[in-house]
Amino acid sequence: MAVLPIITAPDKRLKVRSEPVTAVDAELATLMDDMLETMYLAPGVGLAAPQIGVTKRVIVVDVGKTEEDRDPYRMANPELVWTSDERSVYEEGCLSLPEHYADVERPERIRVKYIDENNTEQELEADGLLATCIQHEMDHLEGVLFVDHLTSLKRNMIIRKLQKTKKMKAAAE
Repeated sequence: MAVLPIITAPDKRLKVRSEPVTAVDAELATLMDDMLETMYLAPGVGLAAPQIGVTKRVIVVDVGKTEEDRDPYRMANPELVWTSDERSVYEEGCLSLPEHYADVERPERIRVKYIDENNTEQELEADGLLATCIQHEMDHLEGVLFVDHLTSLKRNMIIRKLQKTKKMKAAAE
């Protein structure tokens, strides 16, 4: 397995809509495993292929708090087939927007259809943090970041801070 570099905002690659996967083959299954390893080391609870520069509809999520609690999901072409009317608010962060967090409101429960690492169609009902995480990662496949759910004032403030951090890092190299 390999640890992959994570793209940080602002970066145009994070705003691109991803392409559907035709099938999960060995190469794509390996990518999913590499994404999980990258996510665990970051550390994070979800990662979408666009965050590593791959414009495919692939996400990985695992909300387990410890190594023993791990229960990873590898999803290609995830699609919401149902969302609850009830909403919940979670403080979200993102590996592509390091050290920035904000409350985002989303459906509390979801049902998602996807293709797993064995190229088998699956359906999963999720709630709480897992539901939020899946929705967050699916947004990446549409070129949407969690800050796009915020007011323009909050979003612009975070993006400006990220731009400043990138400039400072580039100047230091």
